[in-house]
Amino acid sequence: MPEPVLIRPAAPPDAARLAHVHVTGWRETYAGLMPSEFLERMTDEAMRQRREQGWLHTLSHETDCVQVAELDGQVMGFASGGALRPHTVIPGDYAAELYTLYALREAQGRGLGRLLFGAVARELHGRGSVGLALWVLAANPTRQFYVHLGGRELGQKVEAVPGGELAEVALGWPQIQSLF
Repeated sequence: MPEPVLIRPAAPPDAARLAHVHVTGWRETYAGLMPSEFLERMTDEAMRQRREQGWLHTLSHETDCVQVAELDGQVMGFASGGALRPHTVIPGDYAAELYTLYALREAQGRGLGRLLFGAVARELHGRGSVGLALWVLAANPTRQFYVHLGGRELGQKVEAVPGGELAEVALGWPQIQSLF
């Protein structure tokens, strides 16, 4: 029988593991979906170290909602969210944003994504948010996961990155409580 998943708020001691899951998740998810030059830069050791420092800063200031999924005592996935970022332009009344959601491939298929997304949505709703939005890489197969959870397409954008461009799609939930 599979070990139960524990979803809990992240804390500063989790920063290194979040950084590991973050860069590994990028490698596992985006290989072949974005320019290799860009992906290599976003998943190298220097980026892992920057991500660790970034997560330590985020977790120490407690402004964002960050939840982790543990299996057998190991952080195997995480999700984060908070107020809609100033650089994010999404049409409609969406004050909250899911920033990240990653699970290591070896832990996928156990419902971590749904549990993590629900935990972040619940906390953001508790902070007064009504609608929630996110950006997902248009070619990302997990885009269908968000659609299956009721996400509606709100818009698209294309960003230039080293070696090419990335097309992204905004998805939204006007009633955040539909996610938990």
